[in-house]
Amino acid sequence: MKVKKILALALALVMCFAFAACGDSNTPSDDEGATSEQTTDSNLSFANEGTLKIGGIGPLTGDNAQYGMAVQLGAELAVAEINAAGGINGYEIEFRMEDDVSQEERAVNAYNSLKDWGMQMLMGTVTSTPCKAVSSETEVDNMFLLTPSGSSVDCIEPDTAFRVCFSDPNQGLGAADYIADNQLATKIGVIYNSSDTYSTGIKDKFVEEAAAKGLDVVAEEAFTNDSATDFNAQITNIRAAGAELIFLPIYYTPASLIMSQASAMGYTPLYFGSDGMDGILGMDNIDTALVEGVMYLTPFIESSTDEVTAGFVSAFKAAYPSQLQYMNQFAADAYDAMYIIKAAAEKAGITADMSVSDIGTAMATAMTEITVNGVTGTGITWDASGEPTKEPRVAIIRNGEVAAA
Repeated sequence: MKVKKILALALALVMCFAFAACGDSNTPSDDEGATSEQTTDSNLSFANEGTLKIGGIGPLTGDNAQYGMAVQLGAELAVAEINAAGGINGYEIEFRMEDDVSQEERAVNAYNSLKDWGMQMLMGTVTSTPCKAVSSETEVDNMFLLTPSGSSVDCIEPDTAFRVCFSDPNQGLGAADYIADNQLATKIGVIYNSSDTYSTGIKDKFVEEAAAKGLDVVAEEAFTNDSATDFNAQITNIRAAGAELIFLPIYYTPASLIMSQASAMGYTPLYFGSDGMDGILGMDNIDTALVEGVMYLTPFIESSTDEVTAGFVSAFKAAYPSQLQYMNQFAADAYDAMYIIKAAAEKAGITADMSVSDIGTAMATAMTEITVNGVTGTGITWDASGEPTKEPRVAIIRNGEVAAA
């Protein structure tokens, strides 16, 4: 097995994010990336017998359901479009999503259930900790895994595992660089989840890069999954240290509580988050005034006017008019994931009668040979580490809407 973790960490140390260049430059290629509208045609005929079964795993219930539901809808939208256009190598895609409630044991159970169903490739899992557990299972089976949003370096250690999103170290690096380069603040507090690999991975790299950039991290305050409701002690310590900005490498549920409790204390610092902040506006009864001015890393900004993003937004709105709260970065990652699978499978000449292991080996090779123009990036490529090469964006919440910073 290649030492992908080491390769990924090395990549994180040398990658430079050019935020200023990440505006509206995405353009679709002829045969890759997003299409502009969803097509549904139940009378399609496919050239070959059989189907390609692609599984998905993520939190469809629980605190992180916003992410899992977005991934499911984004994936289903792409599958409908791909099948309407003739499928992959003439095969129709069957897609099934299983709920893991963002828990390791549930994720492994979901993986086994999908194997019983006949899964040949996995688009998942959605969150990092379950993804690490499942990738160990896919390694045994040599099954191809493409996680849309599992950002922990450990998620893609197997040779047949790849990701769409940025890794945790790269998010920490990019966040520190953006804050420093744009002079948002000099004194920074950090609140992170010490029981979550996603959060700690981003935090560690952020603190390292902040020091290199001359930023003063005046306080690092931790919490765990078991103490993710009362943040008054952490906020008090950060406020006393004089932090002008709080960096939140966490998911939107605890982030919203931190902002609410800080506001109740009369403390109104700037907030900067990672991609886990995406979806906060979709929370039930969210106070938009509370999140005004919040900034976070994201590869997808709904208001972007490039053709690929505009096409995805239009198709999503047409397909899911009552579920627009799920049109976020996670939906875009999953949408791109399905088109990435299509591009790699066509490059590899995948057929429905191939074994899971043979598909995994062929897909791993093809992933290093394709370039995809998608919603979440233009000219995306992969190396054997499984890491994507693309540029991130920074979003800001203004007047209850997400805009480019």
